[in-house]
Amino acid sequence: MIDANKPKLIIIAGPTATGKSSAAVKIAGEIGGEIISADSIQVYKGMNIGSAKVTEAEMHCVPHHLIDVIDIDRDYNVAVFKEMASEVMKGIYARGHIPIICGGTGFYIQALIYDIDFENEDGADDKDNYRAYLEKMASEGKTEELKAMLKENDPKSYESLDLENTKRIIRALEYMHIHNESIYDHNEREKKKREDPPYDISFFVLYGERQGMYDRINQRVDKMLAEGLEDEVKELKEKGLTRSSTAGQGIGYKEILSYLDGECTLSEAAEQIKLNTRHFAKRQLTWFRREKNTIWIDIDKGDPANEIRKYL
Repeated sequence: MIDANKPKLIIIAGPTATGKSSAAVKIAGEIGGEIISADSIQVYKGMNIGSAKVTEAEMHCVPHHLIDVIDIDRDYNVAVFKEMASEVMKGIYARGHIPIICGGTGFYIQALIYDIDFENEDGADDKDNYRAYLEKMASEGKTEELKAMLKENDPKSYESLDLENTKRIIRALEYMHIHNESIYDHNEREKKKREDPPYDISFFVLYGERQGMYDRINQRVDKMLAEGLEDEVKELKEKGLTRSSTAGQGIGYKEILSYLDGECTLSEAAEQIKLNTRHFAKRQLTWFRREKNTIWIDIDKGDPANEIRKYL
């Protein structure tokens, strides 16, 4: 149902190699949309081949955001994405256009559309010290004392939490210590956001038959290698890319870095990229199945953009 009181937001999501970018460009060109990438690797400068980054020609003059905008030595996570994407969306709405979130990182999308709060936990040293103190109590078997602390300091959480889950108790005590607020109240606010998101959302998930999807993934990896993925990673490594960095953990990059470090052959790295990408695609589908009010588009039945148009 369309809610005229909320700004329109379109999501085109799904596992890798399902044609999300192409569909998003077609729809954006027809409705005056601008695309925001919800991809954890395409945001990095120079990480082009391994991330299957959309090219300028493939953009067809449609504005794209959060692509090729940060250096490889910078950490990029869901909180950074949400902050950057929210700012971009303000500009898109100000221009009278419609944001189209395109990508396969489900947690990023969820954080944005439900305005999940990544609280600014000031006083990191104090926070870490307090957590260490609580964890030491737990390691010494003082779980009953932890429960008593929770009951005294945060009775709401004491009544609602599984008191056999010591990690939950520690997190609740830590949250109260930092924010002077019950984590129960925080969680209730976040729950309400999910029930009533701030946008009029059309959420599309592209998918296909499993074997066909796996075949497309394998073909994509072969194409990446043929287009020079090895040389791309070599160049990035010279610029400081490592497997310990956020950027270096991207599928396609960490495996080639292993090869460059002499830990495997190029053929073995290629097979590992295919395997890891297939596993990632399965996890993506599992994540999106948990989302409510999604419209699933079978890419094996034709151009997904044609199906998306029917709902807009």
